[in-house]
Amino acid sequence: MTFCLIVDDSATIRKIARKSLEEFGLVCEEAEDGVYAYEFCQKQMPGMILLDWNMPRMNGLEFIEKLRGMENGNAPKVLFCTTESSMDHIMSAMKAGANEYIMKPFDQIILRTKLVQLDILEDVEA
Repeated sequence: MTFCLIVDDSATIRKIARKSLEEFGLVCEEAEDGVYAYEFCQKQMPGMILLDWNMPRMNGLEFIEKLRGMENGNAPKVLFCTTESSMDHIMSAMKAGANEYIMKPFDQIILRTKLVQLDILEDVEA
């Protein structure tokens, strides 16, 4: 069972994402910005992080850069989740250490597809 940290300043997005991820069998915790997420990861490193880009105090890009510097071989899969659709944003996220990228709004099918690509979930059609 994978432990997932949902990092988004929108309580609504966190609630929607949590519902889907828990339906997939993941155990979830939430953080409202990168500062809370970083503090959480210092105590317990999740197996996966669903990470928003635009947040107060510490945005997603700043968070992932700090995260990748502290991992000690325990690297979580990071799925960037944002409204930023430019190729520059996507490349910045991937260069910083994101494993995958999805656009808001996303649905359960898109989320499941990305989790299969990240080897978090098994492909039920395989």
